[in-house]
Amino acid sequence: MKLFWREHALLIGVQAVQFTVMLAIFWLDGYRATGPALYAAFLGFFFLGCYLSYIYLSRRPFYERLSRPLESLDDSLRQTAAGPLSSALDRLLRDQYKLYQQRIKSLENQQRQHLTFMEQWVHQMKTPLSVIELTAQGLDEPDSSSIREEIDRMKTGLNTILYMARLRSIERDFHIKPVSLSKIASEVNGEHKRFYIRNQVYPKLQEERPGITVESDEKWLVFILTQLIHNAVKYSRGRSRHIVISIYERGREAVLEVKDFGVGIPDADKRRIFDPFFTGENGRAFRESTGMGLYLTKEAAEHLGHRIEFESQVSRGTTFRVIFSAAQNLTGL
Repeated sequence: MKLFWREHALLIGVQAVQFTVMLAIFWLDGYRATGPALYAAFLGFFFLGCYLSYIYLSRRPFYERLSRPLESLDDSLRQTAAGPLSSALDRLLRDQYKLYQQRIKSLENQQRQHLTFMEQWVHQMKTPLSVIELTAQGLDEPDSSSIREEIDRMKTGLNTILYMARLRSIERDFHIKPVSLSKIASEVNGEHKRFYIRNQVYPKLQEERPGITVESDEKWLVFILTQLIHNAVKYSRGRSRHIVISIYERGREAVLEVKDFGVGIPDADKRRIFDPFFTGENGRAFRESTGMGLYLTKEAAEHLGHRIEFESQVSRGTTFRVIFSAAQNLTGL
C-alpha cells in the first residue's frame, strides 16, 4: 500500500494543482457561482479516485510482491498480476535468474577445477619430497636433520593447502564413523615424533578413562588435533618441555584438550585468532605462522558439529578444547 501511494503521489498532487488553477481562472474571470465549481472539482477527484482504486486492486499482487523480500531464488520466477509493467518485470527477473544460474555453474566448474588442480599438485609434490627425505637419511649430521626439518615444514604446508582447498566442499568430504580419541592422539603423536624431538617439547597423554569414542570424521579430526599440537609446540619452544593432551568427559560431552605452557595469547588478539590470515602478536614474533591453522580448525569443527573452546594467559600458556556433544559422545550413550 505504501509503495502504491508513493508511486501515485505526484499524480494526485498534479491533479490537485490542476483543479485549483482552473477554479482560480474562473474566479478571476468574474465567475462567482461556487456550487457548480465545487461540483466539477468533486467529479474530477471522484474519477481520479475510481482510477486509483482500479489500478490498486488490479495490481495489488504486483505491489505486494515488490514490497515483500524474496525468500528464495525460485520466488523470482513466480508470476504476478497481468499488465504490461508486471509482465516486463517477470521477464526481467526470469532473464536475471537464468544469468545468475549460468554464473553459478561457471563458478562451480572453476572451483571444481581449482580443487582438482590443488589436490593433484599437492600429491605430486609429496613424491619428490619423499625422495629427498630418503636421500637425506644417507647424509651426515647435522645436514640430514636440517633437510628433514625443512621437509617436515613443507609437508605441513602442503597438507594445509590441501585441507584449505577441501574446505570449500567439506560436506562431500566427510565420512562420519565411531572414532577412538585415544587412537587419534596416539596416531598424531607417532607421526610427529621428529617434530617433538626437534623442538624439545614432548607430549603427555592423559585419559580420564580408556575407550572414549566419539562420532566424527577421522581424517578431519586428525587434522584438527595436528593443528592444535603444532601451535602448542611452536609457542612452547624454549619455555616449556612438554604439552598435555587430555581426553575426558564433561557431563555427557566428550572433550579432547591440548594444553601448553608457552607464551599465551595476548588479550587484544583473542577475539581474532580464528580469523583467516590473522597471525597476531605471537605470529609476527615467531614468523612461522600463516594465520590459517586455527581458522581451518574452527571451520572444520563447526562443519562436523563440534565446538572449539580456548583459555589463555600471557606467559602461562594456552588450552584448546574440542567439545563433542552428548549425541556425538558414543561412550556416554
